[in-house]
Amino acid sequence: MNPLPGWRAAFRIARRDAARAKGRSALVVAMIALPVLGVTAADLTYRSALPTKAEELTAELGSADARFTATSMGPVKLQQLPDGISWNPPEGAADPTPEEQARPVDVTAAFPEGSRHVTERSVPVSVTTRHGITDTEITELRIADPMLRGRIELTDGSFPRAADEIAATEKFIESSGLSVGDRVTVRGPDQTYTLTGAVELPADLRADSLYALPGSVIAPWQKTADGDKTVLPPQATDLSWLVQGPSGAGVTWQDILAANEKGVVVKSRQVVLDPPPDSEVPMAEHSGGFAQDTELTAAALTVTAMALLEIVLLAGPAFAVGARRSRRQLGLVGSCGGSRGQVRAVVLAGGAVLGAVGAVAGVGAGFGLTALFRPMIEDYTGNRFGELTVRPWEILGIAVLGLVTGVLAALAPAIVAGRQSVLESLTGRRGIRRSSRVLPVIGVVALTVGIAVAVYGGISGSTNLVAGGSVLAELGVLCCIPVIVGLLGRLGRRLPLTPRIALRDAARNRGRTAPAVAAVMAAVAGSIAIATYTSSNAAEQEYDFVPNMTPGTVALVDSGGSGGAADLALSRAAVEQNFPVGGGRADIGRVWAGSDCMDYYEEDGAGCGTLELVKPTGKAHSCPLKGKGAKELALRISADEHKRLMNSPACMDENYTMVAFGSDEHKIVVGDADMLSTYVKLDDPAAAKALAEGTPVLLNSAYAKNGEVTLKAAHIYNDRDKKNRALHPGKARTTTEQLKVYVAEDRFAATPGIRMVMPKQTAERFGLHVEDNGSIYPVTREPTDAEQQAAYSALQRAGDHGYLMTSNEQYRTEDDTILLILALFAGVVTLGAAAITTGLSKADAEADLTTLSAVGAPPGVRRSLSGFQCLVVALTGVLLGTAAGLVPAVALRLTDLRAALEDMRADPMESAYTPIVMPWETIGLLALVVPVLAGLLAAALTSSRLTLARRAG
Repeated sequence: MNPLPGWRAAFRIARRDAARAKGRSALVVAMIALPVLGVTAADLTYRSALPTKAEELTAELGSADARFTATSMGPVKLQQLPDGISWNPPEGAADPTPEEQARPVDVTAAFPEGSRHVTERSVPVSVTTRHGITDTEITELRIADPMLRGRIELTDGSFPRAADEIAATEKFIESSGLSVGDRVTVRGPDQTYTLTGAVELPADLRADSLYALPGSVIAPWQKTADGDKTVLPPQATDLSWLVQGPSGAGVTWQDILAANEKGVVVKSRQVVLDPPPDSEVPMAEHSGGFAQDTELTAAALTVTAMALLEIVLLAGPAFAVGARRSRRQLGLVGSCGGSRGQVRAVVLAGGAVLGAVGAVAGVGAGFGLTALFRPMIEDYTGNRFGELTVRPWEILGIAVLGLVTGVLAALAPAIVAGRQSVLESLTGRRGIRRSSRVLPVIGVVALTVGIAVAVYGGISGSTNLVAGGSVLAELGVLCCIPVIVGLLGRLGRRLPLTPRIALRDAARNRGRTAPAVAAVMAAVAGSIAIATYTSSNAAEQEYDFVPNMTPGTVALVDSGGSGGAADLALSRAAVEQNFPVGGGRADIGRVWAGSDCMDYYEEDGAGCGTLELVKPTGKAHSCPLKGKGAKELALRISADEHKRLMNSPACMDENYTMVAFGSDEHKIVVGDADMLSTYVKLDDPAAAKALAEGTPVLLNSAYAKNGEVTLKAAHIYNDRDKKNRALHPGKARTTTEQLKVYVAEDRFAATPGIRMVMPKQTAERFGLHVEDNGSIYPVTREPTDAEQQAAYSALQRAGDHGYLMTSNEQYRTEDDTILLILALFAGVVTLGAAAITTGLSKADAEADLTTLSAVGAPPGVRRSLSGFQCLVVALTGVLLGTAAGLVPAVALRLTDLRAALEDMRADPMESAYTPIVMPWETIGLLALVVPVLAGLLAAALTSSRLTLARRAG
């Protein structure tokens, strides 16, 4: 028998039923469309933001055909690969002589006949701004040439046309406070230019640079430097040529081979996009290929698997409630002779119809939202899309996925509908059905096995097991939801009327509540998994991060050549007047032995003195992770034990040491109690008293033995250091002093740039030299671009004898932003899922609401009951989703831990710290704010008026 006529009738019934129940159908379509929308928008954004090879070439070449550059080897024969990046002399060729390397390369002679070109060259500069001074880069390039279109675009004003004109990127204009028409002066040669236009680089919207005509910056600067030795010459890059080949021909591989003969390397658009066979590439036989890593990361694979499960769970409740609302119609099908298979076909056809509509709507909305938010996405990624990149087969696959998952989501309701008797369907009676006792057992087993598989996958490094175990664990939680919902009814015994009814209604109608809770759980689980992994990874990066300074401080350091205290006072005033400093400053000094190595350093090391803080040997002083036995120890210890050892004073400076404030490797600075409170953050009266009495404060206890340190000084004086040489005419001498110190707590061993603070009188007592070297200030916030530029300008006016050091901790805010975005995204998805599922549940429970009104319940009960129903669904789903989302996050961190332990055992000084950090802000937002907000919105949007209903039956 041909089944097509039966399915045709089923689709016709499904289509008419969907058109009749427009509100319910819209909610069902929204359930399916939401995840399809998200996947479509993500696919379009990813494909569009990821530049193609052609777009990368446009970002580098503009509309030119090739870039020609000379090498440092002179006009000797070369070989290169088609990518224009890798090159070397021919195999077996002799190295060029210094004379050959010094000979200039005639690059223009390598151009194809009939081509034209523009030159490009850059130089780092310091320029004036509206706020003061800033460092940037000027590129000499005729950007008005059509050859630069696609790479540099004019957004305001006009291109430079004269030698005294310049253009700037929008980022530079924004940070400098300048505008078109203002004047910009290049410091050093004091060349002034008029800012004629603003440009943007589509491939790098954050570029901060200037553009001038060729020959208008570097050549005059060099001429000024030649005539005035106080002006430093420009440190320009090598010249390169952008070439446009003959019309229709471009720059071919044969042109490149001819250029290689003259010592020129070429990157051609035509050759990169369509490379020649290896048989025509002389260098190919001597170069190895590069393997491409096509394996998905563990995080991406797990999130993808959970996203597919979320689509099914979001759509499932819709069809379950839809089947319940259509049970009378399905009963009529059975009473007219329809078989159970035909009843199931009607429900499945409804899934296919609404799934198709939801898939199409989701794809269309994904396109629309991507186009709408495209400028915002481009600003976030830092590059223009160029064009919206659409992979038709991927979009079709997403749509088919929505359709298929819609049918699969309708499968369980179809089976249930097929099992109902015709009498129950026609009368609307639900019958008495006990909850399955097998399903919770299956759920507990699946949850246990899933967690075990995911953890084992994390330990063994198998991403497939992590993904499979996470999905299995989430399915196990789903199977347990009916039992969990049933327990909710017992929690409402002592609650007021409305929440008690909401809890008991949820427990009594588990078939309606469980799918709604499952939908919210699925929406939250993925976000919690990503948020937990992100916050854990951020904690790991923060632990590995080595700060250059104590956070919340800024340092003014003498750059040498100052006129003493007067110049330093002017430099301090420049900082204090322009930076957001708070509190008092801490002055810092340098200490050294013999002649100062900053002035008299020689290659053999004999031209200046040395100062060393000798580290004792022994258990409390030597790092066990370095030297003999370190690898054997690394095989036996855990990651936590390794972290404890790495943070111990003995290992603190072994792997990497931050040198600052002109202190050299000994990291001894001259200071007083203000240094301890402002920079070290050591608020200890005993330590301050020790400094005042002439006792140094040691921050790393590993250098102390019995309360003393060994200070070794080589007093070597250079003959060019006439003043000190006259005072110390004898031979160089080495002294070793035992110095009593105040030892700070171990946690202060990690203070950036300082190992010991020495009083000035103590240094002078031991025959060491001391001078003021600057000041450290606490700042109330990060200085803005304008404040930094103003401070640099003020320092320059003060004689340019100092430079500023600021903390490099700004990157941390990016992780906070990511977590906030995740929390907002999860909150919106939870609100949407809770609202949609509660709306469907409300439609299914209309008879109960009518009964409440019939027995005299106030109109407000209807509104508050809807709010509490939504609260119950959202809160239960969020809590279960949080628990389910932790499984993949923990498993993925175990994968990272395994890799970190392998690296640590290969190199014991490598960090193995792999924490698991809970994103409490995200969890708090989802567990507290979102459910309450969902309940309030549901109550506010529910009508309290009673609508007349016909008698059922």
